[in-house]
Amino acid sequence: MAPSPAGGGIIRVMATDRLKSSVVLALALLVAVIGCGSPAGDGERAAPERRFLSIGTAPPGGAFFVVGGALGEVMTAYGGDYGWQVTAEATKGTQENIRRLAGGELDFALANSAITYFAVRGEGAWESPKAVQTVMTLAPNVALFITPRGSGVETMADLVGKRVVIGPAGAGFDYFVRPILEAHGVAYDDLEVLNDTQAGAVGLLADGSAAAAFLGGAIPTASITQAASSQDIHFVPFEADKVEQLVERYAFFDRATIKAGTYRNQDVDFAGMNVGSMHLITAAAQDEELVYQVTRTIYENREAVVEKHPAGRAINPKVVVRDTGTEFHPGAVRFYREIGIWPEAE
Repeated sequence: MAPSPAGGGIIRVMATDRLKSSVVLALALLVAVIGCGSPAGDGERAAPERRFLSIGTAPPGGAFFVVGGALGEVMTAYGGDYGWQVTAEATKGTQENIRRLAGGELDFALANSAITYFAVRGEGAWESPKAVQTVMTLAPNVALFITPRGSGVETMADLVGKRVVIGPAGAGFDYFVRPILEAHGVAYDDLEVLNDTQAGAVGLLADGSAAAAFLGGAIPTASITQAASSQDIHFVPFEADKVEQLVERYAFFDRATIKAGTYRNQDVDFAGMNVGSMHLITAAAQDEELVYQVTRTIYENREAVVEKHPAGRAINPKVVVRDTGTEFHPGAVRFYREIGIWPEAE
């Protein structure tokens, strides 16, 4: 029997509904697939979620502040795959940076390796060991005592009883000055210590308020250049055997030569000392993968750091893995091993 018109209508309606449902489902799947891709086109990834990172530096006016800013800019510019937004924070310097890293208030920081050496051991003024580790060793800090000629200071022993400028209060200069003095038979308390900035020290030497000053940094050091240009200065020599003793005892010390002609009226090479390289540090508990990627990004883009500050030249295979007495973070070690510059024997 032929189907009735009413029954045929029902079948046609049901078929049409099924077709509409199939079309709607297909469109929904297409939209979902498109939504999973990048708006920029096939093969491109969506922008990573932004991640904010901090680098502790030091007060404006010094190398730490500028170098930290350069590292932060390079990490932000070349860490696009990770969405890094890096801020270089002005701090009071190494001691504050170490405390804030250990307390989880900073992600990375610049520090003087001599101060870090004692901090991780809980020695000196550190009440307990601080759990921080090295990411990379950077520029050397070549320092020495200078004095105006005629001040009566010719040797290290002559510093006894004299007014001597030893950096800003709380900056931690005494961590490396004390061992140097002691090696030469002079106690820190034998000096009449004055605290001031390096620029301030030059003024104190010029007006006779100080007999000597301990100045240093990257070569040439601006404060020493300033002092030499306006005064007839004398570099107080370190005794060679005492330097060897210091280098043997403390990993952060190293020999350093200031070439003749670096400063006005400097006619011969001067055997100075690296009293504690600048280094980039982080908390020992910091994520290994993050430290690996930060190390890789900075190292592979070191020329971009050099464009912003000459200290970037220290980011090279010989310097970055130099042991200054503070253990390296596993994330950094992994990268250095991958590129074949990690000293495995150590």
